Amino acid sequence: MSLTGKYEMTEPHLHGPLLGLSVHLCLDMQRLLAPDGPWPTPWIESALERQIRLIERRPEATIFTRFIPPKSPEDMPGAWRQYYEKWRHVTRDFINPRLLELLDDLRKYTPPAAVLDKTRYSAFPNSRLQNFLAERHCSTLIVSGAETDVCVLATVINAVDLGYRVVIASDAVCSSSDECHDALMTLYHKRFSQQIEIASTEVILENWPIA
Repeated sequence: MSLTGKYEMTEPHLHGPLLGLSVHLCLDMQRLLAPDGPWPTPWIESALERQIRLIERRPEATIFTRFIPPKSPEDMPGAWRQYYEKWRHVTRDFINPRLLELLDDLRKYTPPAAVLDKTRYSAFPNSRLQNFLAERHCSTLIVSGAETDVCVLATVINAVDLGYRVVIASDAVCSSSDECHDALMTLYHKRFSQQIEIASTEVILENWPIA
């Protein structure tokens, strides 16, 4: 594990240039996960700097997601109810609604960037994401955001199953667990190398032309 909890890969792993049908999917960069939030991600600001570089390349090709907890645990099915019994203080009965907003540095990009809310780890179930991607004729997802080992993981595996080309910006994802972040980046690279590509923001920008 790297000292900063940030996975380091010796070589970028891109299968080729990123074409105009690529969309940047930036997951759950909210006050909820800020260092002073209820689910703190200590090095979220480092990832944020790289995300902004990706956003500024094509703001109109960026989709932000927001993770929205239920009003109360009783609103959720099955194991989710037990989960929110533990995290009742982040349900909407208790939480300050401002914590659900995007980080301040990102809000200025909406519009033209879109914002989609979700209630599960993955950005695909119970959201309009797939319709948005179809409307944009998207075939490739450039993924950034939080957390590497939770919502990024769930979204990326869904995207693979749906047949999207998936590129993870290695320095633009983050987690509250250094150990789990590094383990997941290793998993993506070693077990899914044909379906999940990993590269730094710099390499992605070099291969993603301005429209």
